[in-house]
Amino acid sequence: MKGLVRKSTGSWYDLIGEDGKAYRGRVRGKLRLGDIKSTNPIAVGDEVVFEKEPSADEDDLALISEILPRRNYIIRKSNNLSKQTQVIAANLDLAVLVVTLATPATSLGFIDRFLVTAEAYHIPALLVFNKIDVYGEEECALLQEYERIYDSIGYECLQVSATRGTQMNLLKEKLSQKTSLFSGHSGVGKSTLLNFLDPHIERKTGSISHYSNKGKHTTTFAEMFLTDWDARLIDTPGIKDFGVVNLEKQELSHYFPEMRERLQQCKFNNCLHTEEPGCAILQAVESGEIEPSRYYSYLSILNNEDIHH
Repeated sequence: MKGLVRKSTGSWYDLIGEDGKAYRGRVRGKLRLGDIKSTNPIAVGDEVVFEKEPSADEDDLALISEILPRRNYIIRKSNNLSKQTQVIAANLDLAVLVVTLATPATSLGFIDRFLVTAEAYHIPALLVFNKIDVYGEEECALLQEYERIYDSIGYECLQVSATRGTQMNLLKEKLSQKTSLFSGHSGVGKSTLLNFLDPHIERKTGSISHYSNKGKHTTTFAEMFLTDWDARLIDTPGIKDFGVVNLEKQELSHYFPEMRERLQQCKFNNCLHTEEPGCAILQAVESGEIEPSRYYSYLSILNNEDIHH
């Protein structure tokens, strides 16, 4: 039987079978992993083949024998000291970054790192600006600036208030019939937003720590929720920083759409767009065609140890 991985906890997996029933699965010893090299060979969103465990007293136990090919997946470093990776989720239609310009404010650098990660793994992205009901004059001006930057390079932005329900029906429309990953700093209102989208989720919401102005972490692992309006929502832990893993330095500019469209105009085909003569990217930054904040994010990621020389 085929099934969908809804949740992973240690060596056990919560599955939804094609019969619509819930199963608790574990890996059979001879599972075919292919070329998967990560700390968790099976991830939320994976489609698997399993059979009911014949000797089990409970009829919901299953043995997973195969992972079906993934359309895509998104990964991060498993921890700061390890070079291994962790698959956050697989088979995604949309990567949603929940952003806020109220406390705690989401930085342009964090947004750019998320978007590069989504581009690198071929997942369309949506920026959801939450908590607009508490924005003052300064935050509203900043919101206009953020939207101008990302609209101009083709990223869709949506303003919502999860507490007041503002534009939440429009967000539902964009998520319907899709598997969507939700991410964002702790404290941006992600859990409140998910609770609004499907009250059955009942995610615990965390308060803002006044000491650091950062949210308290309330989610510790990725989990998929199947809504009654035909959407699959994957909640992920509050991720401090997305790592772009296993990426060559020359590749990075391919994941900035405004750079990608100008790469053929550079004098050298291995141009890193930092100081090379005849660089179309540098010229576009100087002329204002490429936003300085985006170029600074490019340089920041380029100089990060996550990217291979």
